Amino acid sequence: MTSLGFACTDVRSDPYAAVPTLVFRLRITAPADIRVHALALQCQLRIEPGRRSYLDAEGERLGDLFGERERWATTLNPIQFATVPLLVPGFTGETEADLAVPCSYDLEVACARYFRALEGGEVPLLLLFSGTAFAGPGGFQVTPVPWDKEARVRMPVRVWREAVDRHFPGCGWLRLPEDLMDELLAYRSRRALPSWDATVRELLTTAAVGEGAG
Repeated sequence: MTSLGFACTDVRSDPYAAVPTLVFRLRITAPADIRVHALALQCQLRIEPGRRSYLDAEGERLGDLFGERERWATTLNPIQFATVPLLVPGFTGETEADLAVPCSYDLEVACARYFRALEGGEVPLLLLFSGTAFAGPGGFQVTPVPWDKEARVRMPVRVWREAVDRHFPGCGWLRLPEDLMDELLAYRSRRALPSWDATVRELLTTAAVGEGAG
């Protein structure tokens, strides 16, 4: 069904979700003379890093994603954020729907590293839609929703921070393989360190002293 239109009118964090979650408010339009019985959508969200500017400190933190600034003309490529399903109930003419998008706070994931590197401003996002439309008078026809259906939105960085801070206030986490976790646990036990914070701080201090000596 090629006559559908999509727009994103708002982004907010969900205060009641079990994990950090962003909610995108979508406005969906169709010809007034066609009854849409349902839409089964796949929504792909991409970050478009080339559509905003960056402070010097932000640029330094983004170095592991995009390299040195001199290379950004070719390295600021879109980052996959999420792909989520959405079932839209029947409507005629126009409707609105909430698209809930869980957020990873694993700093091994590129989108999480990107969000965390930003001090403020907005994140340029592209939403791509595909799926199946069930529409038509007196029964319905099944037609595809093509991938060229899209919407852009600029999400305030503070909205992402609100979502994450509700679940990880003042902290983050890293996913580590089991063998490395075993080594860290053994190191903590040998040193009788009271917490993981103390363990990591001691390792960083030791590394800094080694770099200074070198």
